[in-house]
Amino acid sequence: MPLRLIATDLDGTLLDSTAAVTPRTRAALDAARARGIHVVPVTARQPIGLRAIAADAGFADWALCGNGAYATNLADGRMLFAEELPPDTIRTLAEALRASVPGLLFASVREGGETFVAQHGYAELADYADHKRHPHTMGGVPLDQVLAAPSLKLVIRHPELAPSVLFDTLRDLGLTGFEATLSGAPFVEVMAAGVTKATGLARLCEHLGIDRADVVAFGDALNDVEMLRWAGHGVAMAGADEVVREAADDVAESNDDDGVARVIERLLS
Repeated sequence: MPLRLIATDLDGTLLDSTAAVTPRTRAALDAARARGIHVVPVTARQPIGLRAIAADAGFADWALCGNGAYATNLADGRMLFAEELPPDTIRTLAEALRASVPGLLFASVREGGETFVAQHGYAELADYADHKRHPHTMGGVPLDQVLAAPSLKLVIRHPELAPSVLFDTLRDLGLTGFEATLSGAPFVEVMAAGVTKATGLARLCEHLGIDRADVVAFGDALNDVEMLRWAGHGVAMAGADEVVREAADDVAESNDDDGVARVIERLLS
């Protein structure tokens, strides 16, 4: 296949289990860029979490954040697009889910991913790794303030229940008007209706004049499934859930065995 763009998830995919970019992975990404191939991170992370590893990975162009909800340029901060959840949808979802599951906590990602608005008590559950933000910077506001403004990504978590349980409960409510997914983080992630990594990647490729057949995509989690199906060549990581592997054309070695780098090396050889 002619290769014009590499779209890669980060956590569990490009990054090793210490959240680092290995020298072999960096060399493979640089080799692709030297051939004129776009290398695009496609992540659930916000810009603050991308900036933490951008220099190590050589990311300095377009990035897709919030599971495809928005595209930002890491060099100059330009936004290509941003799809937000309306407040009415957020409130309806939160009220219905809270009626089924007491004790939930919510947070909202806003304003180009730079603003993080967390409910009172959320920070006490959070680790730095969850959002690449120190919990002591999260503050805390009443729930109605979390739900009062448009959101690029709504985060839902519980002190005891697993994210998969919350995800199944939310799906069983039968509500519409939003897209929910899991990224492997300890919470459910909710975006605007129809938003996935695939829709964001499709919009970016249209902007760049790149056909989906010329895209290879890498991922390991439920939030990567649509992107792996959409790309001309989808690659799941070893150890990914069965639904992720079934969505892919290929399975790479693990993220701790430079799986992404090995596939890129083969494609470039």
